[in-house]
Amino acid sequence: MRGAVFGAVQSPAVRRGVVAALATASLLLSAACSSGGAEGSPSGTASASPTASRSSGSPSPGASADQPPAKGSVKVVSTLTEGLESPWGLAALPDGDLLVASRDEGTVHLIDGESGKQTLLGSVPGVSPSGEGGLLGLAVSSTFGADQLVYAYLTTTSDNRIVRMSYDERRPVGQRLGAPDTVLRGIPKGSVHNGGRIAFGPDKMLYAGTGETGDTGLSQDKESLAGKILRMTPDGEPVHGNPEADSVVYSYGHRNVQGLAWDAQKRLWAAEFGQNTWDELNLIEPGGNYGWPEAEGREGEEGFIDPVAQWETSEASPSGIAYAEGSIWMAGLRGERLWRIPLSGDKAEEPLADPQSFLDEEHGRLRTVVSAGSDRMWLVTSNTDGRGTPQPGDDRILLVEVE
Repeated sequence: MRGAVFGAVQSPAVRRGVVAALATASLLLSAACSSGGAEGSPSGTASASPTASRSSGSPSPGASADQPPAKGSVKVVSTLTEGLESPWGLAALPDGDLLVASRDEGTVHLIDGESGKQTLLGSVPGVSPSGEGGLLGLAVSSTFGADQLVYAYLTTTSDNRIVRMSYDERRPVGQRLGAPDTVLRGIPKGSVHNGGRIAFGPDKMLYAGTGETGDTGLSQDKESLAGKILRMTPDGEPVHGNPEADSVVYSYGHRNVQGLAWDAQKRLWAAEFGQNTWDELNLIEPGGNYGWPEAEGREGEEGFIDPVAQWETSEASPSGIAYAEGSIWMAGLRGERLWRIPLSGDKAEEPLADPQSFLDEEHGRLRTVVSAGSDRMWLVTSNTDGRGTPQPGDDRILLVEVE
């Protein structure tokens, strides 16, 4: 049910007791990081099956039974580059070149947008890679042409934080990134669920998706930066219009936000890992409570915002998302496929048509998808991250085209 408020969820005492028990069990499950919990299990690993579930791609509640099927297809146009080690964040420069971050090596490479040539820009000091932490999301300043600033979300020995670095192509290879300047610190870290996606929105503000680190209670704690979507100025300060004037918290009740994207109407969408049952695509409202750990998937609970679309964890384990050609495109890790969710311009609470999957198990785990303009997108594989099955040439950046 929609209509969440930025406040405590009122519920009967009995329900609170049940919820507390479920939260305790959820903590134990998180430690084991089952199915969709730990960025998706290795290829071929079975997941716990829900006892009663709506099959993925089924219409949203209230959708018409004769809802028209989505049309179109996707093809891989070319492989831009290969041989990348644990790629995670990807950001496009104004000239068409790309920046890619290695989670485990803590490095940033420049990828020529035409030839695919790789040039090491530098290592980011302070990165402490372990588990699902390391050098994660990248974003370039919305005024990059003037300030040449690159933003990164990274894990240190004590926390997750967002930093920015100057980029100067006149410096020697391997030294083209300046010293990191911390924009925001104190985001809780864990061996799992570190979030990591950052992006500049249409309002030129910086957004970040965080995880609850396996400590489920942090998602509902509005004093914590974990299990949230954050909105801040490029300097890391709270933005006018945030739910609370002195806080960068924009929405809460998230388990592990992995994808952020805006559609043509400037609506913010986010992809999120579920525990054992449902992965989610959410339409984000300021101050919205998305339910974790008290709700997973569509539960219709008052005070929580239900996802617009949901998937069984074996078919998704969603990571990056992008908007192109009237749809949200979602990369799947454990699902090893690219999902298309056609959007309705006037009914934000439901897709225009059922989600479709493409490239099923053709390229392994898919980590990040970024718009390349018009009907094209960049797609990053994630088979060298310790959970995939690397093939010769992994990992890759693919250019895909919507047909």
